[in-house]
Amino acid sequence: MNRHTPTPLSDDELERYARHIVLPEVGGPGQQKLKRARVLVIGAGGLGAPVIQYLAAAGVGMIGIVDDDTVSLSNLQRQVIHSTDAVGSPKGESARAAVGRINPHVVVDLHPLRLDAHNAAELVRQYDLVVDGSDNFETRYAVADACEAEQKPLVHAAVGRFDGSLTVLMPYADGADGSQNPSYRDLFPEPPPRDMVPSCAEAGVLGALTGVVGTLQAMEAIKVIAGIGEPLVGRLLLYDSLGCRFDVVKYRRTPRDA
Repeated sequence: MNRHTPTPLSDDELERYARHIVLPEVGGPGQQKLKRARVLVIGAGGLGAPVIQYLAAAGVGMIGIVDDDTVSLSNLQRQVIHSTDAVGSPKGESARAAVGRINPHVVVDLHPLRLDAHNAAELVRQYDLVVDGSDNFETRYAVADACEAEQKPLVHAAVGRFDGSLTVLMPYADGADGSQNPSYRDLFPEPPPRDMVPSCAEAGVLGALTGVVGTLQAMEAIKVIAGIGEPLVGRLLLYDSLGCRFDVVKYRRTPRDA
């Protein structure tokens, strides 16, 4: 994904990523792709926490984190990248410290701001791939529109109480059948009324649910970066934690007005 000239893996990295390198689908070339990759993570909260942890452990070379919030005690039930000692600290700083403990080879770039339609494109174009762990539709549309305009893959997920959803968006490219891939607006043409989607503070959310869905986001990001497997493009993965069910719904690009 990244055109930069790769640097050799050090002896420490070869040992650290040994379980990746012995996988024929990944190997040394795949690990080099991870090392060269620049990934932007929107939010260091419930979804962002496992995403950041697993991307760091996997050896993604640079992780950008967009978050302007501070750690609160009520976050710790699900936002496992933060510790009790971090309460009151900026989430980005707390997440960067955690990444340093996980993998010193990873560079963390902090963006302590609120992402919106005005600044999204400038942020997105600095990275190779974006993972959206935001919790509101305004940010989701801004991120999705920016990724489409800048032609960057987007791994999107959302959670609510006991269920979650996940998809990969590449609307700037064609699928295997030659048709253009769908966009976020094909999946959600318009945001629902505000009173229809309560926040997690209002409705609650099971902490481990965000770990499951966020880990799946990290997996999809790794697949896209390394060029392995079949990413969830044009497919929406639905997870029901209480029934322990996974379902996949296909969706297509809707016709655009001429």
